[in-house]
Amino acid sequence: MGGEKTTSRFFTPEGEEIISPVDDFDIPLLSGDDEGSRDSWDSLVDQRRRDAVFREVLQSYDQLRTRIGSLTDAKNKILSYTPGAWIENVGGMTLSDYDVPKTTSLLLIGPKGSGKSSLVNRISKVFENDKFASERAQVTYNSSVGDGTYFLQEYTIPRGSNSFSLYDTRSLSDDASDNINMIKLWIMEGVRHGELVIRRSDSSSLRNRMRCKAHKIGCEPSVIRKVNFVIFVVDGLAVLKSMEGDSDVEKQYNQIVATTFNCPYLSFRDDKPVVVVTHGDLLSLTDRARIRTYLGELLGIPPAKQIFDIPESSDPENELIIVDMLRYCLEHADRNLSCKSCARNKGFRVSVMAFLNLLLVLGIAIIAFKMQHLNAHCIPKSNSNVDWRAIRHLWLD
Repeated sequence: MGGEKTTSRFFTPEGEEIISPVDDFDIPLLSGDDEGSRDSWDSLVDQRRRDAVFREVLQSYDQLRTRIGSLTDAKNKILSYTPGAWIENVGGMTLSDYDVPKTTSLLLIGPKGSGKSSLVNRISKVFENDKFASERAQVTYNSSVGDGTYFLQEYTIPRGSNSFSLYDTRSLSDDASDNINMIKLWIMEGVRHGELVIRRSDSSSLRNRMRCKAHKIGCEPSVIRKVNFVIFVVDGLAVLKSMEGDSDVEKQYNQIVATTFNCPYLSFRDDKPVVVVTHGDLLSLTDRARIRTYLGELLGIPPAKQIFDIPESSDPENELIIVDMLRYCLEHADRNLSCKSCARNKGFRVSVMAFLNLLLVLGIAIIAFKMQHLNAHCIPKSNSNVDWRAIRHLWLD
């Protein structure tokens, strides 16, 4: 069956016209058990779905321009945020029922060169009155020289505030197990400003060099903060190259992204991390929309709502994207705060289990002692004149 061709037109800020690249057509009916037709039908359904998502992502750029007037109000909501401010009071629970942190901590993770430190600087600039203030996070401009960030760095937003902070971290490794172990440590045990991050795959020379630097700095241990939500940062250029690559080496970038992103430690209940795509200023709007659509399918998240395209620019549209991204993170961080009663019950259960285990150990020790004492006084088996009453008295003594 033939279908009527339809197109969707969009315009970039520079006036470039973009037409949705996939035609919309009717889905053919299947007859019998024709597997070839069924595969074709499934393929058409998937293509229609991708086309719809692609159009939704393109429309999000148009919608962003219509919301520029709300930037000041949106920014003020972030500036007035306090931990727990966006908790939903459901199930009869109120703010006092939750374990609210003093500072909400957002963890930035991503591959080498993805732009985590640059993102920290751009976020900080959005909320600073002094546009000429120096960059807070050190950016590695030549990633081939080293891995960049080796020490965890905390940046409060805005400066001097206790509302929420960003944690810049060491880049992901090519070794998936290294990444999982590193993430597990951060999520389960918390993060601490200035802490050195060492991986199992690090060479002995690198370990010694970084430990010498840590010893030379001589920082006192800082406060351990629990991670409340995660921002996963990826390089749009690297994603596109990996999408279009044919070799295993070229495809490796997206494989590392997918494997690490789906690590269960990064999910907070049903919430997966937010994704930030950087370096979009070096790509066309069509490619930027393609990347978000692809990542949405790869990672299993809605690209128009949970994937934020943040290029290296300081225009109002980009500031609004940053504010929207932070709003999403803080709302979901508050939504997944643990309740105090749950923590108390967990502690009580742990105490009860420890007490029961202690009783079990003591019981085994007593039985072992009695058995040893019993064996020492037992009459040999060859002697049939066993005084069982004496043995029973000995056991109960």
